[in-house]
Amino acid sequence: MSTIGFIGLGHMGGPMARNLLKAGHRLQIFDLVPEAVASLEKEGAQAAASAAQAVKGVDLVITMLPASRHVEDLYLGQGKLLKFIAQGTLVLECSTIAAESARKVSKAAAEHGVRMLDAPVSGGTAGAAAGTLTFIVGGEAQDLEAARPYLEIMGKNIFHAGSAGAGQVAKICNNMVLGIQMAGTAEALALGVASGLDPKTLSDIIAKSSGRNWATELYNPWPGVMEHAPASHDYAGGFGVDLMLKDLGLATEAAMHAKASTPLGELARNLFALHSAQGNGKLDFSSILKLYRK
Repeated sequence: MSTIGFIGLGHMGGPMARNLLKAGHRLQIFDLVPEAVASLEKEGAQAAASAAQAVKGVDLVITMLPASRHVEDLYLGQGKLLKFIAQGTLVLECSTIAAESARKVSKAAAEHGVRMLDAPVSGGTAGAAAGTLTFIVGGEAQDLEAARPYLEIMGKNIFHAGSAGAGQVAKICNNMVLGIQMAGTAEALALGVASGLDPKTLSDIIAKSSGRNWATELYNPWPGVMEHAPASHDYAGGFGVDLMLKDLGLATEAAMHAKASTPLGELARNLFALHSAQGNGKLDFSSILKLYRK
């Protein structure tokens, strides 16, 4: 049994923390939203008055925050969390942020004698609740092995992408493909339906043909085709449009830094930006179908 400082108890962090509690670990938790803390406190976690208090005397620190600016502010800015983390402590930074931010924070952590891994996740809120997330890790191999017992409680697949920041690069590459794929699938389904095809029949055809992809097989964007998919529940839950837009923006940022060309990624970013601007930012990203559907 270990003592874990967990900061960031939102839609992803909350279920992840809950799985660690169920596995018997002690948790010291902090979040800016009191309700998120209270929910886990009822289940046995110890509420901390601040992020600094949450990491006091712990064996492991896990953070899951919204964006790069929040991570940098916590560790390097106003929060200055690295000053409160004991030397030798392992930190899992699970937020999806810019690779350069991950490298910047990781370098500062090393200077403080703190071992840090960037470990963004894939699998959404359902995967977080079920403990089946995919962790895409950047950092030292020996630190990953030390983190593996904890990661295996929260996830099913664990990949070592490379050095610090590599986890973030791999994550945004995956999500760029996902955004392109969903936009293309929605466009194709809308074309088929506009031409008189049944969306379920067309989806079945694509799923067994060369156009098969994750969206047609597991996450169909057309309402009623898959009962479990957000599309069949007014696009509630799942992975929000604004979160996809954020990740596509990170892909654009990475492309600029690497001097790489990502024309389809940028097109997808523009499509999701348009969709968000029309008031759909909080809907699941498969709602991009609304751009095409008559």
